[in-house]
Amino acid sequence: MSDQRVRSVIVVGGGTAGWMTAAALAKTLSAQGLKITLVESEAIGTVGVGEATIPPILTFNTMLGVDEREFMRATRASFKLGIEFVDWGAIGEMYHHPFGTFGLDLEGIKFHQVWRKFAASAGPIGDYNLTEAAARRWRFSLPDPDPSKVMSSLRYAYHFDAGLYARFLRGFSEQRGVVRIEGRIGQVDQNAESGFVEAVVLEDGRRVEGDFFVDCTGFRGLVIGQALKAPYQDWGRWLPNNRAVAIGCELGGDGLTPFTRATAREGGWQWRIPLQHRIGNGYVYSSHHVDDQRALDTLLANLDGAPTDEPNFLRFTPGRRERAWEKNVCSIGLSAGFIEPLESTSIHMIQAGITKLLALFPRNGVDPLEVDEYNRLTAEQVDRIRDFVILHFHATRRDDTDYWRYLASMTVPDSLARRMELFAHRGRWFPSEYDLFHEPNWLAVLLGQGIVPEEWDPLVDSLPENEVRQRLSHLSALIARTAEAMPDHAQFVARYCGAAQGVAA
Repeated sequence: MSDQRVRSVIVVGGGTAGWMTAAALAKTLSAQGLKITLVESEAIGTVGVGEATIPPILTFNTMLGVDEREFMRATRASFKLGIEFVDWGAIGEMYHHPFGTFGLDLEGIKFHQVWRKFAASAGPIGDYNLTEAAARRWRFSLPDPDPSKVMSSLRYAYHFDAGLYARFLRGFSEQRGVVRIEGRIGQVDQNAESGFVEAVVLEDGRRVEGDFFVDCTGFRGLVIGQALKAPYQDWGRWLPNNRAVAIGCELGGDGLTPFTRATAREGGWQWRIPLQHRIGNGYVYSSHHVDDQRALDTLLANLDGAPTDEPNFLRFTPGRRERAWEKNVCSIGLSAGFIEPLESTSIHMIQAGITKLLALFPRNGVDPLEVDEYNRLTAEQVDRIRDFVILHFHATRRDDTDYWRYLASMTVPDSLARRMELFAHRGRWFPSEYDLFHEPNWLAVLLGQGIVPEEWDPLVDSLPENEVRQRLSHLSALIARTAEAMPDHAQFVARYCGAAQGVAA
């Protein structure tokens, strides 16, 4: 264990990762005398593609004490109920991956097992998920806190402008004592004996010293990778997408949908993320199958409105650091790893890294045992997210391009293969304590892309069939009525959190 008490933290890099980290540290630790400094340069652009989130972001904002309406107005946000997948299982098919759960278990038997037996008459499983029912109707309302009400089952996240979110959190952080230093980093100074980082030196010669450093420098991994040489696992054999081109466009077409749309393309997929003032779009693709110009042409040909900015090309290597925390440096965000934007995990992995850092924060010095635990927990969770994302690409019947033929035939990690085989046989799915995505998430994607269990749990056969059919009919009708009664999503946003230059009330 290092004998140096941590009194100062240097967050290296801004953007979403840097300011989320600074805000969380300021909220939880600044009152204990911790000095927090963030170093960033306005000359270095941020990636800015992570504009869709998943429900745990509500927990993060609540921990900060952020007012939801104020945050949504500041970031031009809309609500997200899930993702609509177009052309993934096969061209012409569409399904939703909603937040929330499907149905209610019957006498201890999993709902999806019951649904599987009665699927022919019960209708799509999405009819038993209120969040999906609302998304399909483009409706939204806040959940009811009363757990006895069907509205309590609704789950949501946000679409927001990541740049505006970083600006919002910068104001929050600076009000709580975080000091921002403008400048580009020229070098990283390390202790000659321990290898611990002692300071970052700016290009103009200023030296910023600290006891602990958080690397939020994005794909560059300026401290964790370039200085400390922390190894990086390359997952390109399972996730061949290594490029993206992003661009905003005018709000048009389908307008302010309460879901992200992911449309499969010839060599990757395209996202559509509706904000109050524009739509965020991007094409994530494999450079081995599609060149940059063709990707850009495809993206521009499939926008809802006129472009609002210039295209931003990105390069990345899907994978993660073998050790996200090395010595007195913890990497958070893209510097720790990146799977790809599918399923909106990028911002959540920032949040997850921050949460674990707070739980294991080295106030009395860096303890190798706690560092190892941070790295173990991080690796376990990221590897399971990796499997879930791979599932989307591998569970396809598409064979129209070399890209999709490769994905359908590739060998997947054993951990994913086992889950797919268990589900395909009899709908079995067993949780791990490290799962971010749980049984309802896997159900949505597996069933949505055509993996229907051959059989069902034999316990279902013990249930009285007429009673089960009546209960299923009642539940689907109740969910449909509840969803129909919700206001239109765009109208709700306008009333609840319409920004000054956003949707009209």
